[in-house]
Amino acid sequence: MSAQAPAVIRALNCAILLALCWATLAQADVNVLDDAKRPVSLKQPAKRIISLAPHVTELVFAAGAGDRLVAISDYSDFPEQAKQIPSIGSIFALDLERLLALKPDLVIIWGTGNAKQLAKKLRDNKLVVFESEAHDYEDIASSIERIATLAGTDTTGKAKAQEFRQRLQNLRAQYRLKAGEKPITVFHQMVKNPLMTVNHEHFISKMIQLCGGQNVFADLKDISSAITVEALLLANPDMIFSGGKENGKLPNEWAQLPRLNAVKNHAIYSVNGDWLHRSGPRVLDATEQLCLAIKEVREHR
Repeated sequence: MSAQAPAVIRALNCAILLALCWATLAQADVNVLDDAKRPVSLKQPAKRIISLAPHVTELVFAAGAGDRLVAISDYSDFPEQAKQIPSIGSIFALDLERLLALKPDLVIIWGTGNAKQLAKKLRDNKLVVFESEAHDYEDIASSIERIATLAGTDTTGKAKAQEFRQRLQNLRAQYRLKAGEKPITVFHQMVKNPLMTVNHEHFISKMIQLCGGQNVFADLKDISSAITVEALLLANPDMIFSGGKENGKLPNEWAQLPRLNAVKNHAIYSVNGDWLHRSGPRVLDATEQLCLAIKEVREHR
């Protein structure tokens, strides 16, 4: 045997060992917890993903896995590339037979209300389900990371999540109440008829707080509920805002209630509804828009 033989054998053994390590990693389970705190496990990163909510579609693209989407839900219109992906309905009207035919290895749903029944039906059909329901800003950043883990796009997901957290930190620093400042009292009109709003548990209430506002109905028992006009008059907010297509200050839609401070001061605003109501990365756009409105009310108070 030549003098070089032992070195060659050692190099060969190292190569074999490295190959075995890579094979083991490739076969290792991918595990995360979803927003319902249920374990979600895949044998390998997902290659065929179905999104059943517009905000989920945005999260998947943010995680760098948009090219894995084989179907999406109705109204998933952002980013622009999403418009090229076929829709399969929604959690309220789903073409289950078509969904099963697509053979997804991961289905991500909006984990609220009737979706719990859908999640069970999907799991009964041996599908892996991730329930997405963010309750605060960190849940969104974490969702980007967890979806990226499931799709094997960790590098992109971690970078996007960090970008989200940094922008959030900047907004908090910019709009934090200064010493001696009092919060602007705010009413969020969730629904016009019947008149509905949200309590402190709702994501929108947390936006209000970040921007230096105070939700006048934070103490309501339910996360969202109907209120009376009398209750609104008693709360007498400095500002009213809703979600809609218009952005910024609105014409005075509340002229029939001239006693409200918000009406007297023409402090009636709208925040882009897609940004406000979808728990995806653009929630920071909604937050910034709301903060600017609250700042304007403060400056004119």
